[in-house]
Amino acid sequence: MIRAARSEDADALARLAGELGYPSTADDMRSRLSRLSDNDAVLVAENDGVVEAWIHVTISLTLQSGASALISGLVVTATRRGAGIGAELVRAAEEWAGERKMTRMRVRTNVDRTRTHAFYERCGYAHKKTSRIYEKSL
Repeated sequence: MIRAARSEDADALARLAGELGYPSTADDMRSRLSRLSDNDAVLVAENDGVVEAWIHVTISLTLQSGASALISGLVVTATRRGAGIGAELVRAAEEWAGERKMTRMRVRTNVDRTRTHAFYERCGYAHKKTSRIYEKSL
């Protein structure tokens, strides 16, 4: 079952973020969820009451290219990868974006995640460009 994430999902969201390489606490997740806007959706895939995956999609507006939907994060628990859950979540995110009149969906992935690249290509996404992310602590 695909549904909107709730604050009581915070433990599962944090556990899954950790599997993706982003250690988080349930409190972190509750705080982040509470700060999202109507331009964001976090959807979860639940099986027998257990959250097995989540996707975060957001409306991104940039001066140079206008509005598009962006998959900001997607993770499926390791034991369920390859079962089609990720593709279901991507379709649900695309539907959410379409309801908001978005005509483009984008996603960024780490260059080392070759399995992820193949997944998005199977979902109909085309490699558009390669870029680098720079970060500075403030």
